[in-house]
Amino acid sequence: MDAKLTLSFNQDVVAKAKKYAAANNISLSRLIEHLLTQVTAKEYKSLEDFPVADWVSMVAEGEVEYKRTPKTSRKAGKDEFFSSKK
Repeated sequence: MDAKLTLSFNQDVVAKAKKYAAANNISLSRLIEHLLTQVTAKEYKSLEDFPVADWVSMVAEGEVEYKRTPKTSRKAGKDEFFSSKK
């Protein structure tokens, strides 16, 4: 069963990823699913060890920057989501 997921990416990365997906006859959703499957298939010690790191570097312009947001409670995340919809 598929699940929906909301992600945020730089617009340039999205455009290049869509072009890459189209050139490889795969939807962007399935491409991301494939990459996440590859990443989670093994245990990696850092983000730079991910097999996707080289691909991200290819489609991104400039230095790759990984942004992490602090974890919030489920309730806080839910409140934030609903307040952003107002």
